[in-house]
Amino acid sequence: MTILEIRIVGDPVLRTPAAEVTAFGPELARLVADMTETMDAVDGAGLAAPQVGVGLRVFTYRVDGHDGHVVNPVLEVGGTQEQGASEGCLSVPGLGYRLPRGSWSRVTGFDASGEPVVVEGEGMLARCLQHETDHLGGRLYIDRLRGADKKDAWGKIRTARYNDVAERIRSDRAPAVGSSYGGTFGAGR
Repeated sequence: MTILEIRIVGDPVLRTPAAEVTAFGPELARLVADMTETMDAVDGAGLAAPQVGVGLRVFTYRVDGHDGHVVNPVLEVGGTQEQGASEGCLSVPGLGYRLPRGSWSRVTGFDASGEPVVVEGEGMLARCLQHETDHLGGRLYIDRLRGADKKDAWGKIRTARYNDVAERIRSDRAPAVGSSYGGTFGAGR
């Protein structure tokens, strides 16, 4: 397995909707294993394939004793809008904001072998499922911010100081990073 480079806000792959996976097999299983290892190496709660430069609808998660991955997820959200704890993102390092999310969510999709999976949860797991599914649509959590928080986040991202923070985090991650995936294997076009 390989720890992959995590793409940072500003990378176009984070803004491009991911393609449906059409090929299930060893390459997809390797991607999932590498994503899981990468997520664990940086203490992430979830990681979407675009965050490692792969434009496919795949994410991994490890939250509150629940872990796994979902390929081609379809998201359902319900419950009350909860402000919750501060939300952050591996692709937007150093920032965190309170963001309303539905208190319950469920994703249906497949595992790396093409078998159906359903993941359902509340609280932090619900938040994670929503956050990671957003990535697959080319959306970052900071896009959902409103008012002063949105202005604050984008103001910080546009400063040279944020670039220094992002570069320091990227540099800290670099010793563990192996090869990166490229291309669009398994993508339907």
